Amino acid sequence: MSELKKKSENPENISRGKPKSGRVWKNVQNQRFSDIKQVKSFKTSWSDKMKKKAEKKSIMDFEKRLKDEKNREKEDRRQRKVEKEKRRVENQRKSEIVQPIKNTAKIKRMKKKQLRLLEKR
Repeated sequence: MSELKKKSENPENISRGKPKSGRVWKNVQNQRFSDIKQVKSFKTSWSDKMKKKAEKKSIMDFEKRLKDEKNREKEDRRQRKVEKEKRRVENQRKSEIVQPIKNTAKIKRMKKKQLRLLEKR
């Protein structure tokens, strides 16, 4: 029984009930934030900062070169594809057998399927 009394007497162990905000996971703040002692961050030397800056710059330059190279290759592939398509269409037109219609009255007598096959050049 004495152990239970000791635990209940300790102010940290007193159950406070459910907070009004509903945030039961939040702890009770004992100190103000301004009272908490702030630790000064470790300061690096100027030469170390300049080394890190130069290293970062070299990495960025390398990444930029890689991106530029990748974009150039992509553009080259796209250009080759366009040229290939133009050549294909041109070769197809060259290899076609063309029969010019001199009598335009024939067009009026043609059926729908035949009219669909006609192409103007």
